[in-house]
Amino acid sequence: MKKPNLIGEKVVLRPITKDDAAEMFKSLSDEEGMRLTGTQAEFTFEQVEAFCERISKADDRVDYAITLKTDPSMTYIGEVVLNQFDDDNRSASFRIALQGKDFYGQGYGTEATKLIVDYGFSQLNLHRIELEVYDFNPRAQRVYEKAGFKKEGIKRDVLLWEGSYQSAIVMSILEDEWRDKND
Repeated sequence: MKKPNLIGEKVVLRPITKDDAAEMFKSLSDEEGMRLTGTQAEFTFEQVEAFCERISKADDRVDYAITLKTDPSMTYIGEVVLNQFDDDNRSASFRIALQGKDFYGQGYGTEATKLIVDYGFSQLNLHRIELEVYDFNPRAQRVYEKAGFKKEGIKRDVLLWEGSYQSAIVMSILEDEWRDKND
């Protein structure tokens, strides 16, 4: 699968490589990021490095490093992913994570979301992109709504976090909704 760089005003999305393992591993020590993504597992550096190498060669998903357009070294500050492709139904799942609070609230996630959604519909011929976001993450919900995602429903009590169950909101955007938003 072709994975070109995707260039926005603030960020550049480039395919993740094995060289991103150190920064990705660093992001796994961000407690807030782990909470927002519901990540409960712990990973070794070797596991992260093997993961980066595997996804860099995968042709059934697109994993992009979010980098700042002003950074000539294109250092990883997060990731945005389309995966779980269903070719028969032209659909995929979406996820995003920024490396930490230093990168929150600056429009990087909003722009990265828009870039990958545009790529999914215009280049990968998708009809539907879906995601799940935890109910305790209204900031992410607003980002997804700005990108055109619509709420579909709630998966109740899917995450046990620090003794309390959390629900996930299911959202999606369809090809015609994306087209109408971009006309």
